[in-house]
Amino acid sequence: MRVTYLAHSGFMVETDDVIMVFDYFRDPSHSVVKKLEERKDVPVVFFVTHHHKDHYNPDIFNLAQNHERVYVLSNDVEARDTNSRLAIQGMSAGDVVENLPGGITVKAYPSTDEGVSFLVTTKAGRKVFHAGDLNLWHWNEENTPKAVAEATAAFTKAVNRIAEENPSIDTVMFPVDVRQGKDFALGATRFMEAIKVKDFFPMHFDGSASVACDFGVYPFHNAVNTTFHCLKDPGESIQLNGPTSPNSKIYTFF
Repeated sequence: MRVTYLAHSGFMVETDDVIMVFDYFRDPSHSVVKKLEERKDVPVVFFVTHHHKDHYNPDIFNLAQNHERVYVLSNDVEARDTNSRLAIQGMSAGDVVENLPGGITVKAYPSTDEGVSFLVTTKAGRKVFHAGDLNLWHWNEENTPKAVAEATAAFTKAVNRIAEENPSIDTVMFPVDVRQGKDFALGATRFMEAIKVKDFFPMHFDGSASVACDFGVYPFHNAVNTTFHCLKDPGESIQLNGPTSPNSKIYTFF
């Protein structure tokens, strides 16, 4: 499986059977178009976790016109923004869609902001999770204790729901937003402490990759054995079943 970083929270994930594009916002490296030209006979599934402009670009409906394609959209993406002639599947938290192109299945889970997060199971049984805007969104240095407690409770509830059904996930793309100050990695850390993650990709770091990729400062309290991948430049990619990338590190915290 190959993972390619597009921009912000956008990723392209390829298997032998399907090309999956998550939260396409922009693609300055033109990675998606190049891949579609290269793999003309492979179906494409576009995922949109929510309607925010940094996660959803209606230009996706103009891509892959010569491919079998399906669009899996959070139900907060308004119907007027979509093309009714296309294969579009709307989803809310708890919904499951099976038999998508390439033999994939997707389940929508809650977010702590707009829309949903997606867990995709590939034909080979590999689990791929894109968090969308699921995160522990608080600014401890600015918010009131009550606001912090409410944000923490909402996040914990959402993660526990995922963990109950998925004690382990192969590949996770998750927000690590350095604007949150000292707690920038707290949500990602708690997610990985609750769920065994094999490969982790930070996203939503708004260009501050050097901080988001400083994995050694993530505040783990429990043992974690995960490979952390720093894809920070648009078009940068890694083959997960291939040799370890120089930008990938394995950390075990006790």
